[in-house]
Amino acid sequence: MSENSSTTLPGTVERIIKPLSGDEPEKAQIAINGGDHLYREIRIENTLTDENGDHVRLKQGAEVEVTVEAPPEATTPAPKTEKSEGIEVGDKKSLTVANSSARTGMAR
Repeated sequence: MSENSSTTLPGTVERIIKPLSGDEPEKAQIAINGGDHLYREIRIENTLTDENGDHVRLKQGAEVEVTVEAPPEATTPAPKTEKSEGIEVGDKKSLTVANSSARTGMAR
């Protein structure tokens, strides 16, 4: 069985976005360092799970890591002369966000 390909980039939680209504989740906006200017922010549901299985939330200003992971069937070999500067994301990917104290993940 092959292992998934992945890349991890540093990021910062820029802001916490409160829901407009009670049935919507709180969001965390994360700026990914090294991303293209117009595309470096992502917003995720601000519900994570710590190593003990407890639900936790990100804090504004937190330094995090954003991991993009892809199964072998979703990737192709990069040309040997190509310089890797960006991330292409296909159909089924996972996102893991971690801070310096505990590794946390999101359900797909």
